[in-house]
Amino acid sequence: MDDLSRQLIIERYKYPLYRGILEPHDITFADENPVCGDHIRIDLRVDEEGRVTEAAFSGEGCSVSQASADLLVESIIGKTVDEIKQLTKDDVLDLLRLELGPVRLKCALLPLKVLKGGVYGLQNADEVSLDER
Repeated sequence: MDDLSRQLIIERYKYPLYRGILEPHDITFADENPVCGDHIRIDLRVDEEGRVTEAAFSGEGCSVSQASADLLVESIIGKTVDEIKQLTKDDVLDLLRLELGPVRLKCALLPLKVLKGGVYGLQNADEVSLDER
């Protein structure tokens, strides 16, 4: 990990721009990584055209999961739900600007899993697959 990427992760972990809970919200979903204990919830407000007008995340976890959540939430404001459904794990990794091993990859992708669960209207986090979405 280069110094610039490391600084970005630390900055977004210590001083997240989109941490909070939206009440009321139009879409919400939460999940956790049982291996490490990271927990993320994402709330969205969506206008009548299906465009995200506000977004926030809450939860606790390592610097990678929290920074990933903050960057991901920032990136989806103004996007439509259909555009969000097209996001991939590569989009998240591009936001983080770093390569991760398998354990840290799960941390980085937890926010995407949560976001996808919400926009697909799923009831159970086990239904979310990141392979093709």
